[in-house]
Amino acid sequence: MIQPQVAPAAVVALAWAGAAGFEFAQGAAFKDERCSADARAFFDLASVTKSFLAVTVARLVQRGRLSFDTPLQDLLPEARGSLTGSASVLLLLSHRAGLVAHRDLFAPLLAGAPFEQAAAIRAAVHGRRPECHGPAPASGYPPLYSDLGFALLGLAIERLEQLPLDQVVDREVCAPLELELEVGSARMLRARGTGFAARCMPTETVPSRGGEVRGLVHDENAWALSGHGLSGHAGLFGTALGLARFGAALLEAEAQAAQRRPSAWLDSSILAPLLEERPGGTLRAGFDGKSADQSSAGTLAGRRSFGHLGFTGTSFWCDPDGARVLVLLTNRVCPTRNNPRIRAARPAVNDALYVYYP
Repeated sequence: MIQPQVAPAAVVALAWAGAAGFEFAQGAAFKDERCSADARAFFDLASVTKSFLAVTVARLVQRGRLSFDTPLQDLLPEARGSLTGSASVLLLLSHRAGLVAHRDLFAPLLAGAPFEQAAAIRAAVHGRRPECHGPAPASGYPPLYSDLGFALLGLAIERLEQLPLDQVVDREVCAPLELELEVGSARMLRARGTGFAARCMPTETVPSRGGEVRGLVHDENAWALSGHGLSGHAGLFGTALGLARFGAALLEAEAQAAQRRPSAWLDSSILAPLLEERPGGTLRAGFDGKSADQSSAGTLAGRRSFGHLGFTGTSFWCDPDGARVLVLLTNRVCPTRNNPRIRAARPAVNDALYVYYP
């Protein structure tokens, strides 16, 4: 399914709600035939991390630790008195808090200067779009996909729980779903004896970071903010099977509303705000929806499908109508991010999964 020029390594998994269906692998990792990718390979999940953060927040809401309406400034002191600080958790999750898409928070490292987290937080808090100059309306500003809101929210969750973010995500999502050996930060996967270093696929060759990036988060802001740990917008690594099981759990939770049965892990009424369709685009809260045209989910996925993409070449889609999860993990940024071929590959692979496994 994946041509070598798309990515040097690729793994596909298909799961049905409640159980993994099958998985297979194709490709070799970065010109090293000894490191062929298989279903046990770890990939840098990149922005797929955002979905895990959103579900972690939902779990904390379910346990009464905060609400979706909680302003950021109530959780992150550095945001107090700012327009961003007045934005709610849900507006941050749905990319409607008025923040710009990105800022190079890691820039001091490139200049050989020390990285100061406090300065980076200030830069993120004040990274606002010029047209978003007042307090956000109840429904938020028009959406603009932004890493900054998720980075700030990840830091806020750390302050709330007094734990590193990777431990909170593990406690709320990975451990309940028995994914501790399948999904986690580089730090946690190394500590758990998963053979992470050998099983992790490389990403980009970056001279300023010493060459090939392997077993380290690819996202520069996440690396600057959290190192081997986890940021709210990036930092998780995972296997295709682990991500498929996460998606299957989401489908199972989403189906509770129709089945009128509760869940000990995540109630459908708590998940619903994350999956709610919103005007102005396909962005939901921690997830994306299927666009009408040229969706990376393909042409055969149901209209209600939701999921997320990762810059490194990762994606997962949950189709409630088809009761299936489609996972594609690649390292398309290896050896360079200047490789857009994944855009055509994603929908083609997802459509093929529907055709060959109806």
